[in-house]
Amino acid sequence: MEEPGKRTVECAEAVAWLTAQGVLAGCSAVTSLPDVSEFPALTLAGWKQWFIQAAALVMAKVPPEGVSVFYQTDVKHEGTWVDKGYLVSRAAEEAGCELLFHKVVCRRPPGTVTFGRPAYSHLLGFSRGVRLDLSQATADVLPEAGEVTWTRGMGVQACLAACRFIQAHTATRTVVDPFCGHGTVLAVANALGLDAVGVELSRKRAKKARALHLTPEFDLSPSHRF
Repeated sequence: MEEPGKRTVECAEAVAWLTAQGVLAGCSAVTSLPDVSEFPALTLAGWKQWFIQAAALVMAKVPPEGVSVFYQTDVKHEGTWVDKGYLVSRAAEEAGCELLFHKVVCRRPPGTVTFGRPAYSHLLGFSRGVRLDLSQATADVLPEAGEVTWTRGMGVQACLAACRFIQAHTATRTVVDPFCGHGTVLAVANALGLDAVGVELSRKRAKKARALHLTPEFDLSPSHRF
């Protein structure tokens, strides 16, 4: 069992916090950007522009030896499909990053009919400097996202996959989540021995993110490696 890592949670607006930072030396990022439903003052087009700029900012702050991992679930909006994987890829082009992997994470069993959100999420990893050998290929579909602490949270198994990837393929040992919510990414990173930094606008959620820990029975065995 790894020694638990250290954790810091800032109560701040993520874009302003990131803008004020230099390059986050020794860090990789794992995050999930907020949905259009959380920006009632923006049109869909305005939110898309914000999303691309925010994702590009995250990638710009990660050093070349780190990776930026995004967990995003598409939405169905007024009869159209909003592809967040495409939006993150647009951001990566602006940031000069290359796609290392694009995984599908099942949120519901295959064959399930859904309405507001699809039955899967995207898990995408980008980097300016990290490259993978084809012999290191892994499964393209994760059978489950894992337990979530709130409806907009990232599943524990998806967090574990992302943090394991950082451990195995980068020299970075701090995970930054600029939109950390209840702190699932931070708790998983700490459980693996990685340090973690979270940013959360809501004081209530930031408090939960500081306190969240995995239950002792959670399985961190190699069978769950990414």
